[in-house]
Amino acid sequence: MHLICFWFVLLLCGLTLAQEDGYTVETEENIEAQSYHADMDDLLSEFGAMTEKLKVMETRLKDSEMQILELRNKERTKVIFSATIGTGGAFGPFDTDTTLIYRTVITNIGNAYSQSTGIFVAPVAGVYYFTMFFHAGGEHEAKLYLYKNNELMIVTHDHKSKSETADNGGNAVFLQLQQGDRVYVKLAAYCHVWGSNYHTTFSGFLVSQM
Repeated sequence: MHLICFWFVLLLCGLTLAQEDGYTVETEENIEAQSYHADMDDLLSEFGAMTEKLKVMETRLKDSEMQILELRNKERTKVIFSATIGTGGAFGPFDTDTTLIYRTVITNIGNAYSQSTGIFVAPVAGVYYFTMFFHAGGEHEAKLYLYKNNELMIVTHDHKSKSETADNGGNAVFLQLQQGDRVYVKLAAYCHVWGSNYHTTFSGFLVSQM
């Protein structure tokens, strides 16, 4: 009987020790797992923060590249033209206002002026400077209009005179244009200018791109 009790007590002790050992092992494994997850969370947070920083840097880099590209385009954009009627003698008079076509092109950097239509079309938005000059006889009025699209901007004018055999005039203007705006010169009805010998000119250039 004493022997049976001894073995029973021994068995209980063994079970208790086994349970304690199992609890200890399980606890250590849980601690290790929690530590691993905590480290992974920290790494993921750091990776997320680095990703956001990289995105911000990438955006700033793209913005900088766009600004540099815009500056280069502005530096490359050159618009300069000068043209004259250059043919015939007196041009006009006509019964209606007539767009002057300056067919002899002296300079046309940027190809914004058309010698077939007489119209300048702004290739980029900016401030432009335009001039128009004429030479004419005194037997008729000489009057030129400079238009921006359909809006009259400036005029140059000389009355007819019996005592004067030659008249000269001109005008100039700065215009703020949008891309595609048209600038051209019209000869007023019942007026004339001298077309030959490069007396009557239309010129312009881009001052500052915007």
